[in-house]
Parts: sequence; structure tokens; C-alpha cells
Amino acid sequence: MKTILEVNSFIGNIVWGWPMLILLLGTGLLLGIKTKFIVLSRFGYVMKSTFLNIFKKGSEGDGEVTAFQAVSTALAATVGTGNIAGVALAISVGGPGAVFWMWLSALLGMSTKFSEVILSVTYRVKDDKGSFSGGPMYYIERGIGNRTLAKLFALFGALASFGIGNMTQSNSIAQVTNASFGVNPILVGIVLAVLTGIVILGGIKRIGSVTEKLVPFMALFYIIGALAIIIMNIGQIPNAFGLIFSSAFTGHAAAGGFAGSTLMIAMRNGIARGVFTNEAGLGSAPIAHAAATTDHPVRQGMWGVFEVFMDTIVICTMTALVVLVTGVWDSGLQGAALTSSAFKAGFSGGQYIVTIGLALFAFSTILGWSYYGEKCTQYIFGKGAVKFYRILYIPLVFVGSIGGLQAIWSISDTLNGLMAIPNLVGLVLLSKVVIAMVQDFFKDPDRIRCSEDEYISALPERYRPQK
Repeated sequence: MKTILEVNSFIGNIVWGWPMLILLLGTGLLLGIKTKFIVLSRFGYVMKSTFLNIFKKGSEGDGEVTAFQAVSTALAATVGTGNIAGVALAISVGGPGAVFWMWLSALLGMSTKFSEVILSVTYRVKDDKGSFSGGPMYYIERGIGNRTLAKLFALFGALASFGIGNMTQSNSIAQVTNASFGVNPILVGIVLAVLTGIVILGGIKRIGSVTEKLVPFMALFYIIGALAIIIMNIGQIPNAFGLIFSSAFTGHAAAGGFAGSTLMIAMRNGIARGVFTNEAGLGSAPIAHAAATTDHPVRQGMWGVFEVFMDTIVICTMTALVVLVTGVWDSGLQGAALTSSAFKAGFSGGQYIVTIGLALFAFSTILGWSYYGEKCTQYIFGKGAVKFYRILYIPLVFVGSIGGLQAIWSISDTLNGLMAIPNLVGLVLLSKVVIAMVQDFFKDPDRIRCSEDEYISALPERYRPQK
């Protein structure tokens, strides 16, 4: 086991180190250039088509769940402990300048997630019961014809779901509820396992139904609490932004309990936290988007842009501003403890917002990743294996809450990063498909396509889905 952990540590340092971060950002930049950064130039249209249509009932086209249920499932998995603990950790290690690099990774990540979702819908498959499956494994196989690479992605995704999407999240919930309210972790584990079982046994339709209610509630709950503190410290906002921009390119000298940072430390921590929270390029979220009811891949792709915007630009920025305006960022605390301290400094009892927010964010991640894991399992072993996956997934929620298998968490974190490699290969090789879909859609963005043949015909013959 010691040798395995040493090998995992070596691989993990590469996967979550500079080479992967550069690859992820580089892919986002490449896709942005090839699509003429349409996600930014048409950002107003993207928000009009997503945020302003959140409560619109029904969607045109084929699919299994509504577009919003699909993005809610994806957001459920991406909006997690990283939005609360990860952002604070980036600031405590990299200084306020890390926030700037987090924003940059999100802006590039919008093009990446946009492209992932487009490909996922373009190459998704439908079974005889009307259930949809999609994601990197399908666009790698059906788009570039490489089933081995597709299986590698699915294997990494299925295994990673047990740790990064399951046990680490239930453990975070158990720890934070025990620290704040004295609740026994065993009780927390039992309740979480039961709730998880009730939801995921109903499949994507029940997961989507739960997450479309849970995600807006938990996001608003946390954002309102953060906004209250920001408004009460409105005079500190200019100074907070000044700290972010002034130390983004110079690092930050030591102050208080803060150890000081260099430009490279600020960049690495900001970029890594941005990538880790919105998962752009990892290939996980497109699995949920593939089930969406939509008439065109680009229409659903805009929900991918919204997902990154909401996760990183909105929620992560809220956390960062609270930490900065309350003046606790250089206290020496890190992670969730720093965020909790900042909210407590904001107003009496503020730390409970962090406790409840962290619990809700982590639980939603458990739900979202259960779907990712079962779809990856289904791709490798067939639909019959899904019930065995669920039988294993639900008890591990309990195991994580009481602390077990720490080594598995570390290994699954590495597997989570390894998912990105086959996915990025697929994104680069299929970038022409993204361009063709974007051009086809924006010729007449308000036209509703009656069948997938209408947009598939826009693809060059060699890129049309392989049967």
C-alpha cells in the first residue's frame, strides 16, 4: 500500500500540477480562438437563453430531462466544498491575487465547458426505453473512433466517483455538522446514505427533479448570506479588488498570519481552484447535459457556460469577497475554517451559513457524481451493472462519513484529474465539430430544429456520429 500511495502521489502531483493546468487552460484558449470567443461576445444572448429561462416550463426537442434539470444535476456535482473551502485555501496560500487567476481560468473554462456539452449532445445515444447516455466516452468513441481511450475515461470516472464524489463529500458533511452542532458522524452517515439511496435509485429523472430544487435554494442561501456581509462592509470593496489586482502579477508580501506568496504561487492556486470547482475540461458535467431535452447541441452548450459562470464567477467570488472584506484572509487559517471565520466576523452566527452551505453543497455533489459514476460504469459493463454500482455507492456514503479509507480519497483525486487527459484529446480532435455546430446554430439561433438530422447534416461526413 505504501508503494501504491507513493506512485499515486507522484502521478497526482503531475495531474494537478503545472503540466495539466497549462493543458487545461491551453485547450480552453484554443477552443475560444477557434469559436472566436463566442461565449463572451454573445454572453448577453447566453444569459438570456439560460438564466432568464430558468423557470420556463418544458423544452423543445429530444431528451430525458429538462435543460435546467440537466444543468442543475451538473451544478450539483460542481458546486461543492471547493466553492467554500477551496477558494479560501487559494487565498490563504496564494494571496488575494489568486482570485484573479481563478477568474481567468473560468473565462477560458467557459469555452471548454461549452464545447464539452456541444459534443456530448451531438454524440449521445438513446436506448429502446428512451434513456439517453452521453459524455466524453461517447464522443471519443463515436466521433474519433477510439474505444480504448473512451474506456479509459469511463474507468477513471467510475472509480473517481467513489472518492471525490462520494466519501470526501460525506466526510466533509459529518465533520462540519459535528463541529458546529455536535451531531454524531454515525448518525449523519446513516441519514446521508438513506437520502442518497432514495434519490439515486430513481435515476436521472429523480436526481434532476431533486437538484432543480436543491441547487437554486442552496446557492441563494449562501449568496444572500455572503451579500449581507459584503453590503455591511461595502466600504472595503474597493480595497478588496485593489488587493486582488495588485497582487495578481506580483504576489503578496507576508502580513499577519499570512506567509506571503509569489506570482507563481498565486497563479497555480488560483488556476487550480478555478479548474477544480467548475470542472471545465475534466469531462464530468457533459455526462449530465447529455440527457437534456434540447433541439440543438449549442442551445444546451450555453447552459454549460452558465454553469461555469454561476459556479466560479458568482459563488466563488462571493466567498473570496467575504474573506477579503472582513480582513481575516491573513489570519493564518485555511480552507473552510477561514471561510467560517470570515462569516462569523461578518455577523453573529454567520459561521452557521458556512456549515449549512457546506453540507448542502457536499450532498448535492454526492447526487451529481452518482449519476456520472453509473453512466461510466454502464459504458464499460452494460446497463445491468448500474444496480451493482448503486449497491456499492450508497454504503460508501456512510463509510466516508465516519472517516474510512483515506487512501482511496487520495487515489480518487488523482483519477479525477486523469479523466481530463482522454477528454482533452477528444476536445482538440473534435474542435471542427464544435465550430460546425456553432456556425449552424448562430445562422438562425431562434429556429427550433425538429430532429437531430437537421444539425447532424451540418457536420462534415467524417465527423458524423458512428453507429
